Amino acid sequence: MQKIKTALLSYGMSGKVFHAPFLDIHPGFELLGSWERSKKLIQEDYPTVKSYPSIDDLLADDVDLVIVNTPVGTHFEYAKKVLLAGKHAVVEKAFTTTVAEAEELAAIAKEKGLKLAVFQNRRWDSDFKTVQKIIKEGTLGDLVEAEFHFDRYNPLLSAKAHKETVNDGAGILKDLGPHLIDQAVCLFGSPKSVFGDIRYTRENSLVDDWIDLLLIYDNLRVRLKASFFVREANPGYTIHGKKGSFLKPRGDVQEDELKLGKKPNLESWGTESETLQGLLHTEIDGKEIREKIPTLQGNYFSFFDGVYDSIANNKTEPVTAQDGVKVMQIIEAAIASHTQQKVINL
Repeated sequence: MQKIKTALLSYGMSGKVFHAPFLDIHPGFELLGSWERSKKLIQEDYPTVKSYPSIDDLLADDVDLVIVNTPVGTHFEYAKKVLLAGKHAVVEKAFTTTVAEAEELAAIAKEKGLKLAVFQNRRWDSDFKTVQKIIKEGTLGDLVEAEFHFDRYNPLLSAKAHKETVNDGAGILKDLGPHLIDQAVCLFGSPKSVFGDIRYTRENSLVDDWIDLLLIYDNLRVRLKASFFVREANPGYTIHGKKGSFLKPRGDVQEDELKLGKKPNLESWGTESETLQGLLHTEIDGKEIREKIPTLQGNYFSFFDGVYDSIANNKTEPVTAQDGVKVMQIIEAAIASHTQQKVINL
């Protein structure tokens, strides 16, 4: 099996939790190390890997793939440097800070024949995979509306300066927003138009921390919401069709288990509690049913499997650069909509 030599651009929470564990267990990847500016931590967890003093040292090594997992405002600069060095890249969300940046990265990757994927891991959450299955089965009939929430209760400002200072990558719209938007586009395609409401709700907050986006399709409306002031959780996913409804709480356990240092496996990993099963209330073959639906297993390993297949076997990336462009188009439209107080056509 071909080994894809892979390096990270940081080993903070995202490198330690979302990337290194999967690169370590996947037989197709070899984790070479990470660029670490001050704290040298990666060798505590993976003693045989390298801690690179600079991005130039990292790119000068025999690296095939680079994970760009730095703050959002740096994604374009670093991803461009990675691609121009002839390396494949995975870029975390938000892909970039503007549509123009996203399109430029996509063009560079295409010109150089490199693979460029966006790390939209939430497509492989257990709750979303279950919602996706219900929609594909068509048991709800023609869809009328959907509402996705990514809510938390956390009134305190983050200790991470890049998250709370005014910069092009800060704010909930470019933090949790890309997850919600990507899931909606994955299910329903790009909308015709967007209406966005963006707020600052925490005391002394300098960045947006509440969003309500309406994606407008021909015969469907999709509302996407995220807030830091939701103590009693809404359903993560609410879908209404002409035959029935499906309500699913957010329940994916992967992030919490990774933060506890648990190692992913392919048997029981990503299995959420039965208490968080979704409720299906619909009509099938003329019979009304109202029942709980078993949740599918989540596994971010599938994303890395897709990245491996894209590089080793020249397949399409699991989340393409064009997927990233579409998300940025909706983010820019939401900002314009909020500023101009009107619906923005895409």
